[in-house]
Amino acid sequence: MKLNIAVLPGDGIGPEVTREAIKVLNAISVEFDHTFVYHEALVGATAIDATGNPLPDETLETCNSSDAVLFGAIGHPKYDNDPSAKVRPEQGLLKLRKELGLFANIRPVKAYQTLLDKSPLKEDIIQGTDISIYRELTGGIYFGEKHLSEDGTVASDLCIYSQEEIERIAHLAFKAAQSRNKKVTLVDKANVLESSRLWRKVVTELASQYPDVTLDFLFVDNAAMQLILNPKQFDVILTENMFGDIISDEASVIGGSIGLLASASVGGTIGLFEPIHGSFPEGAGKGIANPIASILSAAMLLEHFGLHEEAARIHQAVEKALELDITTPDLNRSNAAVSTAKVGDFIEDFIANPDDTNMNFNNIHLGQSTII
Repeated sequence: MKLNIAVLPGDGIGPEVTREAIKVLNAISVEFDHTFVYHEALVGATAIDATGNPLPDETLETCNSSDAVLFGAIGHPKYDNDPSAKVRPEQGLLKLRKELGLFANIRPVKAYQTLLDKSPLKEDIIQGTDISIYRELTGGIYFGEKHLSEDGTVASDLCIYSQEEIERIAHLAFKAAQSRNKKVTLVDKANVLESSRLWRKVVTELASQYPDVTLDFLFVDNAAMQLILNPKQFDVILTENMFGDIISDEASVIGGSIGLLASASVGGTIGLFEPIHGSFPEGAGKGIANPIASILSAAMLLEHFGLHEEAARIHQAVEKALELDITTPDLNRSNAAVSTAKVGDFIEDFIANPDDTNMNFNNIHLGQSTII
């Protein structure tokens, strides 16, 4: 298969982790005889600095002419710490999602057996957790009408949803549940918000089309608590934009690091694949950023095109890296943390040589032997 992939590294650690994802994709292309062609473009703070626009027209054109988008991260303190800034890096990503019609964000959350001790939660609570969060991405309060009074003392943000917006992501969530554990949990605030009451009405009616899937409901405050108390109760979580943003970041503590969580944004003809972590500018250039979330996002890209065997090889390589403690400082248990690039090197090596022994891999990682 030949794929044209738009690469938007973005800001902070974005270029570093994206570089490792491309390294892994290149290894897959060699082992499975595919051709991946990359087209890099600016987005976020780097784009503002270069053009004054967080999503230049050239970047949007690059994305529209590609098969998929591999995204890094955006954000910079000079914008984060300036609430008066009129142009912000995040505007680029929000516009890109809207322009590409990416209405569904899919975020897998998994408790890796070898990392149970890295989570702040008790091992017996998180063991076996395997959740898929379906977050609506192009509606709600983030995109609603915004107003600030002339004297700057009163502000409002409108949260608006239509039946069509709710139905299209709900269908994806129910279909996903059918191939998982056949349960969808709708997270809302229907006791207070009219928009949430519409969500509950529409999803309840749609559930009749999926009689093999159980539907239940949780208010978002209770859902946040239940994620900590008993995450294993969840299979597919379906929710609106802001709730999904918060819930999915909270869920990152289950795996032990936000650096493990990948995501796919789909809905239009072109999908976007990105780690859910931020740009971590204080870590940029230090080789300490965890590339696994970006690498797993690349695996989701492959799955999107039906390349399941290839994606499975990446997952196998990640599991082996975690098992052998070949990880960046956020996860390393042996006080011998390795660099961002070395984690990528190891996963690249494993893809080419999945049957080598653990000792061989440790030696290769330490530079003591060469694969023959």
